Amino acid sequence: MTSVRTSHLLPTYARVDLAFERGEGAWLIATDGERYLDFTSGVAVNALGHAHPHLLAAIAEQVALAIENLLAYEQIAALKARLEEENLYLQEEARAEKAFGDVVGETPAILGVLADVRKVAKTDSTVLVTGETGTGKELVVRAIHGLSARKDKLLVKVNCAALPAGVIESELFGHEKGAFTGALTRRAGRFELANRGTLFLDEIGDLPLELQAKLLRVLQDGEFERVGGTQTMKVDVRLIAATNRDLQQAVREERFRADLFYRLNVFPIVIPPLRKRLQDVPRLARHFAMLYSAKMGKHIGPPGPDVLDRLSTYSWPGNVRELQNVIERAVILSSKGRFELGEIAAAAPAAGGGGKQAARSLEDVEREHIVAVLEGTGWRVSGDRGAAKILGLKRTTLEARMKKLAIARRA
Repeated sequence: MTSVRTSHLLPTYARVDLAFERGEGAWLIATDGERYLDFTSGVAVNALGHAHPHLLAAIAEQVALAIENLLAYEQIAALKARLEEENLYLQEEARAEKAFGDVVGETPAILGVLADVRKVAKTDSTVLVTGETGTGKELVVRAIHGLSARKDKLLVKVNCAALPAGVIESELFGHEKGAFTGALTRRAGRFELANRGTLFLDEIGDLPLELQAKLLRVLQDGEFERVGGTQTMKVDVRLIAATNRDLQQAVREERFRADLFYRLNVFPIVIPPLRKRLQDVPRLARHFAMLYSAKMGKHIGPPGPDVLDRLSTYSWPGNVRELQNVIERAVILSSKGRFELGEIAAAAPAAGGGGKQAARSLEDVEREHIVAVLEGTGWRVSGDRGAAKILGLKRTTLEARMKKLAIARRA
């Protein structure tokens, strides 16, 4: 190879490594486009002349390849972005399916509820969920939280019916050390625990009247003081309330503040009772049968048509919770791989089976149902075979309901 000084030939240059028909070579191309230097031959000639036509062809080939690679990269980047968008969409759909996983039904009534849940979940608006006992209010609340922007924060639940009036204020707002007898340390309340998350007030209709004004202040201003404290606390909480009571009637009877009701009733969701969507009973029964069969490790077939017909003619005063408990007991009693309902619902009154039953109040129906379950358990409240377990309630909640409904064991 001939050594050539390039300072006077090519003051500014770029190196290009190319392969030609006569062999490989390294080329220095002048930025003015006039000269190049072939290190293989050491001869400098006009870059635009006809001495080496392979140079332009080789450069064109390399440029075309670079453009092709660039276009391919852009296509790959676009496909990658699309896949990421689809993945996010599928994650949202999976999250929605998981949130609605325990809400089973295809009737227009329940599908309307799920549509409302999707609409309100993305907001921070207060939601009031109403419905009879056992309709699945808590499942709807959990679905709202699971689809919301606060899903990664806590969902804190407070059962207003299960706490005595003297305790619920401390539970909600916390207390300072020495605020009352037994307050040995400072304690944060549920509002503080739910900061930046969701607070679920169950059985809001049982909240004492004297605490309703304090709750209203938190909803309006996000401020409160701990019991026995003077420091104003600020929180960012999304509130969801639920009740089986007629709050409008309670407002008329001055048992519930009208201003609090209107503040809670921003987005009401009414869950229909099971007797108004009996078409969902077969699907619910199969769902619970499969759930408890897997949970108990028993290989039991689905409920047969005769069982589903019997279940579909029952009025279900205890709603979905009662159906769930009936199916659980049936799975326990079933053997030989066949689902057997037995006589569990044999004495059940038929839907619409008489004006006298329809005229009974909800509390009368609830009282009768709780008493029947207590008698079936020998008045055992707690434990795996206790009434609280069968009814799907906490022991304290059942005891509170028994006290409220004046249920006591006969001597």
